[in-house]
Amino acid sequence: MANDKRHFSSIIVDGVAQAPSRAMLHAVGFEDADFKKPQVGIASTWSMVTPCNMHINKLADDAAEGVDAAGGKSVIFNTITVSDGISMGTPGMRYSLVSREVIADSIETVVGAQGFDGIVAIGGCDKNMPGCVMALARLNRPSVFVYGGTIKPGAKRRDIVSVFEAVGGHANGSISDEELSEVEHTAIPGPGSCGGMYTANTMASAIEALGMSLPNSSAQEAISEHKKNDCHLAGEAVLKLLEADIKPRDIMTRKAFENAITVVIAIGGSTNAVLHLLAMAHTAGVELELDDFTRIGANVPVLADVKPSGKYLMSEMIAIGGIQPLMKTLLDAGLLHGDCMTVTGKTMAENLADVEPYPDGQDIVRSLDNPIKKDSHLVVLYGNLAPTGAVAKISGKEGLRFTGNARVFESEEESLQAILDGTVVKDDVIVIRHEGPIGGPGMREMLSPTGAIMGKGMGKEVALITDGRFSGGSHGFVVGHVTPEAAVGGPIAVIETGDSITIDAESKQITLGIPQDELDARLAKWQAEAPKETRGILAKYAKLVSSASEGAVTDKF
Repeated sequence: MANDKRHFSSIIVDGVAQAPSRAMLHAVGFEDADFKKPQVGIASTWSMVTPCNMHINKLADDAAEGVDAAGGKSVIFNTITVSDGISMGTPGMRYSLVSREVIADSIETVVGAQGFDGIVAIGGCDKNMPGCVMALARLNRPSVFVYGGTIKPGAKRRDIVSVFEAVGGHANGSISDEELSEVEHTAIPGPGSCGGMYTANTMASAIEALGMSLPNSSAQEAISEHKKNDCHLAGEAVLKLLEADIKPRDIMTRKAFENAITVVIAIGGSTNAVLHLLAMAHTAGVELELDDFTRIGANVPVLADVKPSGKYLMSEMIAIGGIQPLMKTLLDAGLLHGDCMTVTGKTMAENLADVEPYPDGQDIVRSLDNPIKKDSHLVVLYGNLAPTGAVAKISGKEGLRFTGNARVFESEEESLQAILDGTVVKDDVIVIRHEGPIGGPGMREMLSPTGAIMGKGMGKEVALITDGRFSGGSHGFVVGHVTPEAAVGGPIAVIETGDSITIDAESKQITLGIPQDELDARLAKWQAEAPKETRGILAKYAKLVSSASEGAVTDKF
């Protein structure tokens, strides 16, 4: 395709035959001169269903101003969001990962139909971000992703995970009704995504490292002049990318995904990054697999002491410079590919050339010679319990090996009740199954059980494994993404309460302690359960979705 800044929009609005199209656009504010400008769609994930996204309508206006000031014509449109924090622990959480696909599909649909030449996509809550980037990769038109920004800390440095853990403390008798109410009313002070290095801040950082956001987009508070300016600059940047004919797949290369994985490890990021980066790479046509996380993780240390397993919030990391100085440290150590193109039109190395180091005396981000963990906290496990892989988030604080007896639950709700009422005891390995992408359907996050475990002070006493997944706020000895999942007859489907299970982060093994012939006999007797959903989006998702070890995408045919 020739470098025509109006390649797509000209088909929609040029010529006598397109007078009806122009007539419709006059009604939404187009002047005659606008039809000669490149059209840039502003994909806004604004809604009032969650504080993560309640401000994004204003950010979309800022991005539109940037587009218009640079000589383009902006058009704002909406896509959906759902709230993980609100739906967590309920059947509504089944729609969370599904929403990633809906977001990608809806942005692709609007941009493809309307003929936009470029795109700015603005995301807040967890699934918004990979969903937006997947759409940008599919469309492959000059684009910039903007992170909606992190929330300010609540009273006493609280955040949403503080509330989940307070529920466990309340069940344990260490937190009163009044104290729980006080935590509930003070943890979420306003707009922005969850404040620790949970999935939202993890994915924002990963996308910046991927080169699809402007420098520092991942490290700005939601309500700030920095974020407002970031949006305006993103609008301008799309026009420059149009001029230079730089498209997402020019940026989202194999090396760029390796950079994203490296940064996710260094910041102690969420296990959801594994799922989402696999999905984003698939969409971009880049070969990426679980074992790449192991290969890269062997040489990359965890440096950021951030929640949930660490001490600090994202706002505190922002105050010392965000992730740019960390990326410069990694680049200088040969751990990042500096030659990757980014949405600035410059390489990663060029973007980082003048970045100043962190201030002396800060202890939020460690030096390479004093890491929190010498290698990755994201551990890909294999074994007779997970033949095609599982993903653990093991900081080392909980230990590196756990052996216990299985206590099996067929849903998250069953497990939570057993944790809160004292049924779960020391040395249990909680098994939560039929929560995978197909079996859920939707692969729910298990923040309610893990929050209750931590709140009850059992973080080092029990382990939890699931074919579902975990919130970025989860910590403890937890293993998710167990594949094959129970719904398709994976070994997790035939675990019995009392079976011995060993999780070994050093050997990267997860083992069901029964003889192979007994495991084979159980699997031979296994029968699939009837689908939980037979109509609507969850049924469609269960029919189409791939394994979690392949990113749980719905277009892998």
